[in-house]
Amino acid sequence: MRLAFFGDVIGKSGRDGLSDHLPGLKRVLKLDFVVVNAENAAGGFGITENTAKELFMAGADCLTLGNHSWDQREALTYIVREPRLIRPANYPRLMDAPGAGANLFETPSGKTVLVMNVLGRIHMDAVDDPFGAVDRELNAAPLGHVADAVIVDMHCEATSEKMAMGHFCDGRASLVVGTHTHVPTADAQILPGGTAYQTDAGGCCDYDSVIGNEKEEPLRRFTTRISQGRYTPAHGPATICGVYVETDDKTGLAVRIEPIRVGGRLKQAIPEAA
Repeated sequence: MRLAFFGDVIGKSGRDGLSDHLPGLKRVLKLDFVVVNAENAAGGFGITENTAKELFMAGADCLTLGNHSWDQREALTYIVREPRLIRPANYPRLMDAPGAGANLFETPSGKTVLVMNVLGRIHMDAVDDPFGAVDRELNAAPLGHVADAVIVDMHCEATSEKMAMGHFCDGRASLVVGTHTHVPTADAQILPGGTAYQTDAGGCCDYDSVIGNEKEEPLRRFTTRISQGRYTPAHGPATICGVYVETDDKTGLAVRIEPIRVGGRLKQAIPEAA
């Protein structure tokens, strides 16, 4: 299978960039399934039904979330109606969060893709163990038996926690990819057990910014320690950042991973179609 995962879509710039570039990428790369992290899609904070529909219309097959899952109140009810929207699987059990933290999807060709989303715990919200949550989902839909491909979105701050998740899933997932820090890392690789990995897919945003936000407010807070407003997404042309993965049809493990960077300010990287 040919899979693609795109990192955090930040505001209108990110949504417009994905709408501009994803249809062409799907066609050129002959993508079977596309996952997009959309927890910053609505004005930089959370997701709404309308912003989700924009991303689905652009070509996303599934949207994952993160620590801003519930910033827009309508997400609490929309996620119950929309199985293609995946929130973190490791919210505390007593929270009884709406929606699902993992779901099994079927591609037009009849292949199955398991997508899951978890939050890290280092410098993040107080949540349950992400490794235990991922282990439960991997055991429920094993790669190569129930799922033809497995994609794990590790939404967290610390690179060490993301890397640990990659090795924890090695041999049991097609792709483990980090989100949340909005900057693409240069470590795309296939781990020894056959799992494709990248520490952060990067943001789909204007990179003339501070992690996708207009520069003035973050600079003010860093230099004066005084807040004078909310962060607002930068509105220049977005670079669409993600990863492209090809899997072995028999095992579901990765045989190829390459970064994707299209549009905006960053150096372009478009995988060559096989």
